[in-house]
Amino acid sequence: MDSFLTFLNGFAALADPTILAFMVGGFLVGTFFGAMPGLTSVLAIALLLPITYTIDVVPALVMCAAIFMAGMYSGSITATTINIPGAPSSMMTAVEGHALMKKGHGANALGHAALGSMIGGSIGVLFLMAFMPLAAQLSLLVRTPGKFSLVLFALVVIVIVDKGSIAKGFVAAFLGIMLATIGIDVLQPIPRFSFGTEVLIEGIDLMPLVIGAFAVSEILIQASTRDSELAQSIERAKGLRIRRRDFLPSMEEIRRIGFFTYIKGSIIGYLIGILPGAGGSMAAFVSYAEAQRSSDHPEEYGRGSRQGIAAAESANNSMCSGAFVPMLMFGIPGDPTTAIVLGVLVINGLQPGARLLDNQIDLIAPMFASLFISALILIPLTLWLFGPWFVRIVSIPRGLLYSSIAVVAMVGAYVATYSVFQMSLALVFGVLAYFMRKQNYSTVSMLLGFILGPGLEQYLRRSLSLNDGNPMVFLTSPDSLFFLLLTALFVYLILIRKPKGSKSEREEVAEEMQKYEEEL
Repeated sequence: MDSFLTFLNGFAALADPTILAFMVGGFLVGTFFGAMPGLTSVLAIALLLPITYTIDVVPALVMCAAIFMAGMYSGSITATTINIPGAPSSMMTAVEGHALMKKGHGANALGHAALGSMIGGSIGVLFLMAFMPLAAQLSLLVRTPGKFSLVLFALVVIVIVDKGSIAKGFVAAFLGIMLATIGIDVLQPIPRFSFGTEVLIEGIDLMPLVIGAFAVSEILIQASTRDSELAQSIERAKGLRIRRRDFLPSMEEIRRIGFFTYIKGSIIGYLIGILPGAGGSMAAFVSYAEAQRSSDHPEEYGRGSRQGIAAAESANNSMCSGAFVPMLMFGIPGDPTTAIVLGVLVINGLQPGARLLDNQIDLIAPMFASLFISALILIPLTLWLFGPWFVRIVSIPRGLLYSSIAVVAMVGAYVATYSVFQMSLALVFGVLAYFMRKQNYSTVSMLLGFILGPGLEQYLRRSLSLNDGNPMVFLTSPDSLFFLLLTALFVYLILIRKPKGSKSEREEVAEEMQKYEEEL
């Protein structure tokens, strides 16, 4: 209870006008990036990451949290209006929301999406604050062999939950691990893989890889993509006329959805968020499929189900809070956005772990408060103020938009390190990521492999050195054995176990979801 009250003190920090301005500004930036097809909250935080070098850690984390929550919610805007999800997590919302849009109820669909996001995001933060101390206590039970198995579990799960080729996912993850080995050895002050050059002795910085993999590659992808379908959608969007009162869901509709749908979606989203690499797409899909299974009106799904929108949106916004648990406790990002937030922590000298809550809770609590305020207040307020103009975001000329992003990305890569070489690496990684994405290699797996690789190597070598090189320590240590068995269980459930018989409705929805991802 004391810890929960300590978290509540984080709301006092938001009374500072400067910190409040960073939160509101971050939310607006996240809303823009989340609503624009092809842009995500990951890219928004990556572009703004250099700013964290010049501001204090509290406003930096508050801004990142607001971007995260806003980006997860605002993907439903274009998903509903023009059937182009602004983020992969909004694919199920596109299925139901755009069906309502074609029936003339687009504003109502946006209102239900905002309501689900508000409820799911708020409940997720309450779960985060209530159970984080328990997670901190449990993290103390995980020793060095267990930490190796946990990181291994995270890498395996990240790869196998990807919709693409498992083999390509592992190749991308190993590429990230290989890039992380360049520079000073993790246990000894000895340079390695520097190829005799001084510029590689310090290793590869996180910023060039992030900006290259997400910003530069996205620019190249957009430049090589014909957007005739997008142009037609933009023309349709220009003709929309929406009034503010159209966004308000009726109490009859909310009762028909059922408040338990929001609660169940929030719980599903939070639990899936804790799993490394699962992300908002899986949370939205699982919650949507469960809502369809238990619905009294399953025939409405695929034709404009408000319950489907509520289930998907409450889950993907609740996932935001769950994704912070493994990141703060073990330094293992729950999704790509928290991977970038982890970089903000490291940049400011904060080390994830149980002691982070004991010694530096005053720096973390405002971030939780920002998540809560963004979900409970800023989501409905933003929809009410700017809802009629949301759809206009996609009308910005693509050439102007992406050329501006290119300039910001290159300046950010240089400011982060003040190294022309590291800035050049951003271009190199951008071209590499472009060809990887063209061949369906996961850039997210590469990034998380780069982030988790040093920990994987460090815990492996320490465990072996403390046990005379005996690898059986990973099987005799209870915490390590638990995570290894958990890894085997996930591999069995996702890869080995095959559904029998004909395709179920859930599988058909999964295929449609994958089709949306390919279109993005």
